[in-house]
Amino acid sequence: MQSRGPVSKTAPRFITMPKPPKIPESVLVVIHTPDLDVLLIERADREAFWQSVTGSKDHVDEPIAQTAIREVAEETGIVIGGEVVPREALVDWHHHIDFEIFPTWRHRYADGVTHNTEHWFSLQVPQRLEVTLAPLEHTAHLWLPWQEAAERCFSWSNRDAILQLPQRVKERCR
Repeated sequence: MQSRGPVSKTAPRFITMPKPPKIPESVLVVIHTPDLDVLLIERADREAFWQSVTGSKDHVDEPIAQTAIREVAEETGIVIGGEVVPREALVDWHHHIDFEIFPTWRHRYADGVTHNTEHWFSLQVPQRLEVTLAPLEHTAHLWLPWQEAAERCFSWSNRDAILQLPQRVKERCR
């Protein structure tokens, strides 16, 4: 058998593929207890940027409720549909807003994309649960009464969703 040249003794080099552009359709999930204590998580890329769970669709055909379920699990470790948090605890508010994407984050989207559609959900958990954060995304978490949580949020849409929470929960209990 004839040799084709020297054999490399080093590990093969892999080319890192760029991430596909984010889909400009996302969820905001306000996680709360029956007493309306709200879970906030602090973004790793921005100190003091407190928010509820957020995230974009993974693919265009992903149902928006599935996006909410996936993002809650990825960002907090809370599994929706299990014994502790049943699927019915996730409530689609059938409300969405369109907002301009901050210029500093537009590089994550396809060229020319400037706006995102955000769908609002709430998730009632039985009590303040321990969470497991995705360390590349979030560095800390806290539970606050809903009024304090709304004040702490950086995002106006997140603040507005939390301010609507008492009325949304009341309507659901009717």
